[in-house]
Amino acid sequence: MHFGRGSAASEREKEAALVGCLRAHAGHAERLVLMGDVFDTYIEYRTLVPKGFARFKGLLAEWTDRGVPVTYLTGNHDLWHRGYFERELGVEVVPTRWTGRLAGRRAVLTHGDAYDSSDPLYPWIRPLLRSRAVTDLYRRALPAGGALALAQAFNQRFHEEQIEPKRVQALHRAARRMLRRTSAQLVVMGHSHQPERRVGPAGTYLNTGAWHTGRTFARLSPGNAPRLFRWNGTRAVGIEALEHRPSHVRTS
Repeated sequence: MHFGRGSAASEREKEAALVGCLRAHAGHAERLVLMGDVFDTYIEYRTLVPKGFARFKGLLAEWTDRGVPVTYLTGNHDLWHRGYFERELGVEVVPTRWTGRLAGRRAVLTHGDAYDSSDPLYPWIRPLLRSRAVTDLYRRALPAGGALALAQAFNQRFHEEQIEPKRVQALHRAARRMLRRTSAQLVVMGHSHQPERRVGPAGTYLNTGAWHTGRTFARLSPGNAPRLFRWNGTRAVGIEALEHRPSHVRTS
């Protein structure tokens, strides 16, 4: 979603669309997974959290209060959590990857930035950004407002709205390795902002795309192939045209 990236009006519209989409699925969804970069910048303090998007957060609390598990995989923009989502909203925050069964499939879910080789510097920067010592030092060195503003400026300076083919291919390769080397039947990522489904002999790779640009998401259900959708403002529309599959592989 990259909440907080655009103007106040565009962010309100983005949030309203997501809330509408989630409400349309209420009563049917058995689990919700957020694939990272929910916020364009997120720095949480011991007694402070970034303001805004209360309707979205409130809806997450509604779901968890009803017993619907919500899992939040952090991305490269929103990794500095300190327990607010767990304590106040009942949301499970996962910093790296989630493994388990989804809709009857053995699945691996991760944001995907760990496998992004499109920027040669990022593999060196990523461990620092996730280091407890570095994050604590950053929080203490700057006042909360200044720390958040600096991080927002950095993210907007280096954030790419265009889909980077090298990033897309890097995630493809990583997903294929996971499917070949583990027992997973399904790998789900985000990060590339390119929604797609790739079906191969070892399993399925699914990328949910980006809500902030395409309003795309995925649905999993037992006995059916994972499907990609786009929210058109009133309902979910299938986008199977974005699927990729080898000609020798048949899927239902």
